[in-house]
Amino acid sequence: MTKGYSSDRKYLVRKAGQSYLLRTFDSQQNTAKQMEYQALEKMKELQVRCSRPLEFGSIPALRIGYMLLTFIEGQDAAEELPGYSSQDQYRIGCEAGSELLKMHRYHAPAHIASWYDRKVSKHKRYMEAYLKLGVRIKGDELIISWIEQHLHLMKGRPNRFQHDDFHVNNLITRDKQLAGVIDFNRWDWGDPVHEFLKVGMFSADVSIPFSIGQIRGYHQGQEPDDLFWKLYSLYMAMCMISSVVWIIQVKPEETTIMMDKIDKVLDDHRYFELAKPAWYAEDGIL
Repeated sequence: MTKGYSSDRKYLVRKAGQSYLLRTFDSQQNTAKQMEYQALEKMKELQVRCSRPLEFGSIPALRIGYMLLTFIEGQDAAEELPGYSSQDQYRIGCEAGSELLKMHRYHAPAHIASWYDRKVSKHKRYMEAYLKLGVRIKGDELIISWIEQHLHLMKGRPNRFQHDDFHVNNLITRDKQLAGVIDFNRWDWGDPVHEFLKVGMFSADVSIPFSIGQIRGYHQGQEPDDLFWKLYSLYMAMCMISSVVWIIQVKPEETTIMMDKIDKVLDDHRYFELAKPAWYAEDGIL
């Protein structure tokens, strides 16, 4: 199985009519991967719709570690959603939001540093790297200034489990239902609102009804408050900077695609004059 950016090797295994997902990785990653496996055990406890952990181990002679998981049957939501009705897209979005809410019931251990300290430090590293690049976002001085003026909003924010890559490409649908969430290999701890930046970066391009549904489903059918949108827009602005650095370091051949995506986000927010993106409508999904 070759989809995705993960360095893991992924295999679909079938035995006695059952399907399993086998992920293998360099044995040097064993400690980090064991933590990922433990996170999946917690997701099982929280009844999140995702792969169930079955076995974790290593093969020293091959210098690899592995984890065996249940396999979620279905199709990539990014490919399937556009063929569904707007109502079905919205409903699946609501289901996805409900699953995300379950994940966020998992609190970070006490020894994890505050979200504010970790995120500000990470942003500064990205800024240093960004300013050294030859590729720049048009009007980036406005974005950088806006971020600096709003960093204080992150103070005191909760430290919860983050999937950290929650969008339509990491969701599986089957029979017009959400079958499950995949790819937990980027999990982290932090502000739950941070999860939603992937809505604006990826999911909204595929399905606006789904994206609105995810936000409302997470908030149990209610409209999110102003603080949610302020934090959402702050994380989107910070993501503009980090995305440029990431794409040049990891997938430089896709730089033009990323810059087009960034331009669209900036248009949606009018360079962050709008906290709530233009694609989000309170008065309906059609």
